[in-house]
Amino acid sequence: MNFLNEVTHRYPDAVSFAPGRPYDGFFDTEDVFRHLRRYLDHLAAEGASPEQVRSAVFQYGPTAGQIRELVADSLRKDEGIDVSPASVVVTVGCQEAMFLAVRALISGPDDVLLVSSPCYVGITGAARLLDVEVGAVEEGEKGFDCAALEAAILAERARGRRPRAFYVIPDHSNPSGTSMTLPARQELLDLAERHDILILEDSPYRMVSPGEQLPTLKSLDREHRVVHLGSYSKTLFPGTRVGFVVADQPVVDDAGNTGLLADELARIKSMLTVNTSPVSQAVTAGMLLSVDGRTSELNTRTAAYYGDAMRVTLRELDRRFPEDERGALGISWNEPAGGFFLAVNVPFRADNAALERSAEEFGVIWTPMSYFYPQGGGESSLRLSVSYLSHEEIVDGADRLARFVRAQTPIRLNRPI
Repeated sequence: MNFLNEVTHRYPDAVSFAPGRPYDGFFDTEDVFRHLRRYLDHLAAEGASPEQVRSAVFQYGPTAGQIRELVADSLRKDEGIDVSPASVVVTVGCQEAMFLAVRALISGPDDVLLVSSPCYVGITGAARLLDVEVGAVEEGEKGFDCAALEAAILAERARGRRPRAFYVIPDHSNPSGTSMTLPARQELLDLAERHDILILEDSPYRMVSPGEQLPTLKSLDREHRVVHLGSYSKTLFPGTRVGFVVADQPVVDDAGNTGLLADELARIKSMLTVNTSPVSQAVTAGMLLSVDGRTSELNTRTAAYYGDAMRVTLRELDRRFPEDERGALGISWNEPAGGFFLAVNVPFRADNAALERSAEEFGVIWTPMSYFYPQGGGESSLRLSVSYLSHEEIVDGADRLARFVRAQTPIRLNRPI
């Protein structure tokens, strides 16, 4: 990823399909002050003294978070996830939530974390920092397959290792853009119960995707098998760096006391980041209060925009690579219904050398899919992110990408680009 950042810096005029960032056009700096004030007024209306209000933004605050009630309320209204605030830990982005969950769940040298592959690099990065063994469960052509996960569990156990958890993005995944069907979600929950593993569910793209979304795994979870990882980076704005983890699994400590997994995560957090910025929590809380906890209402425009961005990208790929040419060129792509990403298969190695040529000679940047395969794969695929560009930039970028792909492809077709 350092190489990708270097390329982006060296070619500032290139159209970049690389960043998975929200679109800047929805942000207004004055909103930060408005939402902060709303939360402070909320505290005062709830009976907090001026000293308590001041402490809420200037002091460290509780390790597990000071807005857990609002997060739990929002999850219930937005996602049908009905858990107590005590089950929630507010984190420094979803990245810390991943780190805490992996650290708490993977405790022995024979423990292994399974991940859907291709996989978001944040979870594999956390595992690497913690010296945790990762096992890749390859997606099929249509995305995640429970049979592949069960085979991976049995294979790990045959090696004498213990699969503890499986990480997956069920909705509009990063990097491939695939989503799990409703039957697959239920099958996954049944499999987790049968094989006694936990599921780490990461779903940051649901509220910023158009149309009705399928239920989260956590909302379907009746056996406390799902640890739900969340973030407000896409639904509110990334600068707050506020995420959360829902961990309502009962656990027993060394003294025989029963508590929640969330308590253990908070203990680990107290030695890692101490707490999540109270100012960031306050702004986040103000945004939640502005819509009575329904982040879906805050994202009506954004979901429509990103949906249009995906449609524009798919339309431009169709225009530049007509269906009757794709077989000869050896190019194909999937068509996600939402989220920020799609995957394009190409007839050459989509490696760092190809990326540099693409940026230097054609002015377009993308992300090699091989970055997202923890045990190898994706050498001839690239990821396009549609979220950060205007629709005009997408049109221009698709034209540049088409010229690069044709120049990189051994087969030449006598057809104008």
